[in-house]
Amino acid sequence: MFILVNLKAYPCDPIEVATAAREVSEESGVRIAVSPQAADIARVAETGVETWAQHVDPNGHGSHTGSTLAEAVAEAGAEGTLINHSEKRLKLADIDGSVRAAERAGLETCVCANNPAQIGAAAALGPDSVAVEPPELIGGDVSVATADPDIVEDAVEAAESVDENVEVFCGAGISSGDDVEAAGDLGATGILLASGVAKADDPRAALEDLVEPL
Repeated sequence: MFILVNLKAYPCDPIEVATAAREVSEESGVRIAVSPQAADIARVAETGVETWAQHVDPNGHGSHTGSTLAEAVAEAGAEGTLINHSEKRLKLADIDGSVRAAERAGLETCVCANNPAQIGAAAALGPDSVAVEPPELIGGDVSVATADPDIVEDAVEAAESVDENVEVFCGAGISSGDDVEAAGDLGATGILLASGVAKADDPRAALEDLVEPL
């Protein structure tokens, strides 16, 4: 099971979360990564935790003011990137372009989608993984694996029907070890979460709870 902690633009200490994630990962043997703001990627990567970007744009080098270049985040220390998060939606052609840009830079890719139909379309673009995240549950206290388990199972089936090599992650409302275990039982091989760790009073304790059943 892979745990990816998205720090979004929360006012947390990215180094505190990254350090806790690295330590819990080393102690538990569970793969944990942290996805900070682009400006913090290098600092977070220096802690030794697996570091992901929150987004990369489809363009390469050139006249693209304000873009997030895949090569730049890779050089800063990122090993992977989210694409098409529900808070950073892209057109299909741009999702494809961002996946290709990430591949060019040697980044692992996870394309987010709202439902199983979109998961199938995302899987067809050939990312390393896809993540099903119903927008209405993001940031809430009820996980998708509990509120709508069928959507997770259907997402796994949708991805497998297109490309069985694409892994399926589960996001939205994940906050406890029970949620992680439920996601795994439904066929997910990873989870995305944000507020459950980024807004926790004790990020390390929150991470320890997540990995406890694994």
